This record gives sequence, structure tokens and C-alpha cells, in this order.
Amino acid sequence: MRRTNLALLVLSSTFLVLASCTSPDGQNEAMPTRADGAAFFAANCVSCHGAGGQGVGTTADGLAVLPPNLTLLSAENDDRFPAARALSYIYGDPQNSHLARVMPQFGGEMAEDLVPVDIEGVLTPTPRELAGLLVYLESIQQ
Repeated sequence: MRRTNLALLVLSSTFLVLASCTSPDGQNEAMPTRADGAAFFAANCVSCHGAGGQGVGTTADGLAVLPPNLTLLSAENDDRFPAARALSYIYGDPQNSHLARVMPQFGGEMAEDLVPVDIEGVLTPTPRELAGLLVYLESIQQ
């Protein structure tokens, strides 16, 4: 009897873990990867930041403020990737209105698809696209 209960507990736990990996429509809910972030970067960031993230995109010269070199974020932060600062700026830092910044704010509809991301030891609900972008940005640090 005890073995049966233990087996049922293990089986139901396994089912719950597997069920949490898919959405109600059956799509995979795996965490975004570097490739996902690279695709988002290519579609949304390359024109200003350049393909390598050094801030030398095709439209960079026409901007009032040059885009930063994103490969140096860690180097400028005591060799630690500043995930919280990067996320707040990309998502739309409330301390910097859209008039005070050149870069567009990303948010809105993205907030409907959130994944937990470890930001300074706290699991933070983060838009899936931006979670992938953080993985990608951290991977290109010099």
C-alpha cells in the first residue's frame, strides 16, 4: 500500500512538471535560449547597435545619442552582467520617459507571455522575448 502511494505521488508529480512545460494551447513553454535572443536582437536592435552589438549600426550616425557598445556592459560593471539594469532600460525604465531616451521601450503586449528570470537572486516575471535577449546580451560580453 505504501509503495502504491509513493508510486502515485511520483507519477502525479512528474505529470505536473511536464504539464507546466506546455501552455494551454499545447505549445512548448521552455525558457528562451541564446538563439531566441539573437533572433530578437537581429529583428529589433541591429539597425542601431550593429550586428555585433558594438553600437555601430547603419542608423547609429543619424541618432542624437550614439548607441552604447553592448559587448562592454559587464566590463563597465565590475565584470558582472547588469541584468537588472539592462532589463529595466530595455523594457522601459520608468525614470526615463520616452522623451529622454532614443531607444524605444519594449513592453506592452510582451507582458502577456512571461517567464521567470533570475535577476539578482530573485525570480522575476520577464517577457519571454526580453528573457532571451538578456541571455544573448550576456553571451556577447567581452
